[in-house]
Amino acid sequence: MTESTATKVGVPGDKRLGDLKVNKPVPWYGKLPVVRDLKIAVGWQKAMLVTGLVITGVFLLVAVFAPLIAPYGYSQIKDADGVSFPTQAAPSSKHIWGTTVGGFDVFSRTVWGARTAVIAIIVAVLLSIFAGVLLGLISGYFGGWVDRVLVVIADAIYSFPSLLLAILMAIMISGGQSGLWSGILASGISITVVYIPQYFRTIRAEVVRIKGSAYVESAKVVGASTWRIMTKHLLKNSTRTLPVILTLNSSEAILTLAGLGFLGFGIEPTAAAEWGYDLNRSVADVTAGIWWTAVFPGIAIVLIVLGITLVGESLNDLADPRLRARKSAGEVIGSIEDTSVDPSEKPSADNEVIAELESEGKPQVSVENPAIAQVMEKETDHE
Repeated sequence: MTESTATKVGVPGDKRLGDLKVNKPVPWYGKLPVVRDLKIAVGWQKAMLVTGLVITGVFLLVAVFAPLIAPYGYSQIKDADGVSFPTQAAPSSKHIWGTTVGGFDVFSRTVWGARTAVIAIIVAVLLSIFAGVLLGLISGYFGGWVDRVLVVIADAIYSFPSLLLAILMAIMISGGQSGLWSGILASGISITVVYIPQYFRTIRAEVVRIKGSAYVESAKVVGASTWRIMTKHLLKNSTRTLPVILTLNSSEAILTLAGLGFLGFGIEPTAAAEWGYDLNRSVADVTAGIWWTAVFPGIAIVLIVLGITLVGESLNDLADPRLRARKSAGEVIGSIEDTSVDPSEKPSADNEVIAELESEGKPQVSVENPAIAQVMEKETDHE
């Protein structure tokens, strides 16, 4: 039977089944993790995901266009005429968020701090993913004593507090007085060492689960190399949950960098703008009633961590079938009541077939299933 003569199953007059987007090609951007999850998210999950993406996107734009947004440099304390900025000045038309005790413009420091935070996230996450995924592949695929040794090391490293390790790294790298890259490197290394076990455990568990699959065994039979099996077959199918861990670790990287700056082991103010350092310098201002030097950097930290966390939690819910809120059959094809076998269920008001019959003035047949009732009515009309 050809496709043109094939009988299509459905309710006569209801075109919703034919409008379903089944087996239609999906564009490349539709397969990206966040875009794909955005399409299947519903309700609060979708609201959380969209809110997190908007907040994160705003901070990314601020980081990229910081030189255009900020009226002054991150370490600038004089205007173009060479006049020094007033210290601890209240918000005004010249300094919309006021100035700090060192004479820095709070708005400019906050904007430039977004770039520092984004760079710290990129460095920390890239280092963690590279080391964790590689070790997870090796441990899960080869097993044996290699697997046992790596698991023991990962468990031992995971017990270290991230902030304490970051302080130690900052002292070892730059003696506690960090420039832009040395401070970011100290934060990145601490996050990398502490969060490698998370990537390691995730990838190792997936590799152990799928390395015995038929397609992996087939690749071995046809003579595929170990490197090809690990990269083409195992790696591709074991990284589905990485976006969730990536987003959660990104927020941790920001908090670690801010913690270093607040404790005095962060980036020097003349090297880069960093929110933790600004909060450290504003502690004395708060007690004196000077609120603007602490409020705006603090809000920036809270918002960017909130945005990234919302994205991570939403992706986690969507990756878990037990937590994912699915669309009902009524939202996909028709109302659930339309095909209900429960006599007490009544057709919904959105039933297009019943509405069409009522508009034509045809009598309704008391049958449990409205679709069957429609067929019976057509047979009666034919007779």
